Amino acid sequence: MDLGSRLGHLTYSTLVHPGDTWDEMSTSLAAYLPEVKRRVSPDAPFGVSLRLSGASADRLAGDVAAREKVKRYLAENDLYVYTVNAFPHGPFKGRSVMEEVYEPDWSTEERVTYTARVADVLADIAADGVEPTIQTVPLAYRPKVTGEPYVDLFTRNVLRVVAHLVRLERRTGRRVKLALEPEPFCFLETIEETVRYFTSRLYSRAGAETLAELADLPLAEAYGALRRHLGIVFDIGHQAVEFDDIPASLDLLAETGVPIFKLQQAAALWVPEVTDDVVRELERFTHTIYLSQTSERRDGTLKRYLNLTDAIAAWQREPGGKREWRTHFHVPVFLDDLGAFRTTRFAVEQALDRHRAQPQSSHLEIETYTWDVLPEDLKTGDITDYVVRELEFVRDRLTGGPAT
Repeated sequence: MDLGSRLGHLTYSTLVHPGDTWDEMSTSLAAYLPEVKRRVSPDAPFGVSLRLSGASADRLAGDVAAREKVKRYLAENDLYVYTVNAFPHGPFKGRSVMEEVYEPDWSTEERVTYTARVADVLADIAADGVEPTIQTVPLAYRPKVTGEPYVDLFTRNVLRVVAHLVRLERRTGRRVKLALEPEPFCFLETIEETVRYFTSRLYSRAGAETLAELADLPLAEAYGALRRHLGIVFDIGHQAVEFDDIPASLDLLAETGVPIFKLQQAAALWVPEVTDDVVRELERFTHTIYLSQTSERRDGTLKRYLNLTDAIAAWQREPGGKREWRTHFHVPVFLDDLGAFRTTRFAVEQALDRHRAQPQSSHLEIETYTWDVLPEDLKTGDITDYVVRELEFVRDRLTGGPAT
């Protein structure tokens, strides 16, 4: 939904629903979206964040009739697509995902082809007047990046897709934007690292020269095209897990000219002080099909664990000492207190308050995809209730609606 007053479009990620194939995704859209719209945007169009797997992108890119059916469904239900999650290429629901979620990474031809197909689909099905965004992986799982040749390869591949977006805009008049999403344990993690990569690689003279060659642009126009088509997803939960200062990170992006193409509302687990009692409670969150990257701050030093189970094992080997943990486990953004510990809702509120005062992005999205693995006591109502409550929390924080 368009919040008006330059606040941008707000929706939720359909990554929460089954959608590994196009048949599954279209079934999920029909099952959930009309009711969510009826409850949060009954009298105005409601925006859609569409999850497109590799299989779904192949299907829609090659099937004009299927795309026409999507457009008819959207029009008949007063819905419009403005963003696509093209992060997970393969299966994401109902099976262990872990670090496979980053595959194929940006060093591969498969990632290039997949992203270009998503762009082609978006150019056709996105609403008129909307400049749609594609959310993608933060280049590669960090342990796989073995040296500069790997970085050179995925940098060139990103620029190849940017060149595709330039040509797509020439052909269709539709600007599609690509947004890399920093995440713990990936090549892009903190906002400082992300800015350094953008300014030294993508937005550099070498990056502009490469794009100029690939897209047949004058060098001066290539610099502008890079920022026109390439930016980031700022996932508030990810950056909170990294212990990034949220307002300072938003300032750094603005000062260096790295655009936030999507501001993503997500909250993570936060343990202000680790104790034996808290660790016992946290074990409820370890039986998950997703990664649970955990950052520990102890005596001013950060240590990172790939999974919450690793952090717990380290505590059990050497208990004691004052430690703070933040864990990449998405929990409802409206929750602040989880009993034995808390959530990083404070970071969501910091970002939303900054956005309300000075809009940071035209695309907003709530991404809490963990309904299927949340402990039962956190599931108040059904999945539609949960989605609606999150949308109302963010909308009201931005527009001054009812207090939560």
